[in-house]
Amino acid sequence: MEDYKYLNIVEWAKDYIASNGLKPKDRFLTEKELCEIHGVSRQTVRQALMCLENENVISRVRGSGAFVSAGSAQPEQPAQVRNIGVISTYFTDYIFPQIVTGIESVLNDSGYSMQLAITHNKVSEEQQALQSMISSGVQGLIIEPSKSALPNPNMELYDELRKRNIPVVFFNAKYPWSSYPCVSIDDEAAGRLAADYAFGCGHRRIAGIFALDDIQGHKRYSGFTKSCIAHGLRNAEENVLWFATSDKNSVFTSGENNLLVQLSEVTAVVCYNDNIAVKLLQFCKEHDISVPDEISILGIDDSKYASICDVPLTTIAHPKRRLGEAVAEKLIDLICSPSADNNDIIFTPELKIRDSVKKL
Repeated sequence: MEDYKYLNIVEWAKDYIASNGLKPKDRFLTEKELCEIHGVSRQTVRQALMCLENENVISRVRGSGAFVSAGSAQPEQPAQVRNIGVISTYFTDYIFPQIVTGIESVLNDSGYSMQLAITHNKVSEEQQALQSMISSGVQGLIIEPSKSALPNPNMELYDELRKRNIPVVFFNAKYPWSSYPCVSIDDEAAGRLAADYAFGCGHRRIAGIFALDDIQGHKRYSGFTKSCIAHGLRNAEENVLWFATSDKNSVFTSGENNLLVQLSEVTAVVCYNDNIAVKLLQFCKEHDISVPDEISILGIDDSKYASICDVPLTTIAHPKRRLGEAVAEKLIDLICSPSADNNDIIFTPELKIRDSVKKL
């Protein structure tokens, strides 16, 4: 917990400056004094002082110590800023711009500003984003978790959020250990709906490609397998390829021969999302496999690519902007009323039928 104690010192220092009426250029406490007051190492104190300096709360002069800076002249100002932190795995591509636009529109209408951080689905970058937002004093956090199916090393930071009574709402997925609410599509139902449609079109040999390291991938796989079992296909897991989101191209490069063999044995493939489905369409084109005549392909999310690719994709619609609006509304409810209901909001998936599935 030592790594995160500096955040407590940062908040304590701001209160100390305000409650003691310190003015710009007044001398601040020394490293030694802070170590004694808080019972922490000098390294922890230095982290706190660096953060305070970055926020223009103090300034440090080599050989002279730390001094209150002009940024602390009106200590009540930070409390007046209504700021919400948004942490997303990605932003500029796929369905994320519409989700973030939905979040921002609701926050703006409610008088909140948005502080955005992107993790690129890396837990180390999630850690940095959480630390930065805690120290900046956000009133709440909207988070898409990184690698949500794997053990997460940032649990102490989430504990810190709980201690500070900072409300959190996850979107798209949440960590299995988390009690925070989540706003998402029903991913299990999405996987099942896609597979059910393939079976309904006469396909009996169906494969799947799913993400191994996030909960959405697991849930979509679960829905896929339940559909397979319901339609008498008992060995569904033998026709599933798994990939890590950080190396999604491996299915189509290092696993090329394996994928070609897999495609030769099935008539339809349910993909984790449209991103994978579009890559599979390209793979089939490069290997002279006709879609949908030789292989049918289904995606999930109804991304902007789904309707404009070479063979428009049959896919499962994602609420995108509406999901973003709902997650922001949920967080504002929790800020205004901490006793507000903490339940998840789950959107029902809808099928978008296009040209990538052939009826047998």
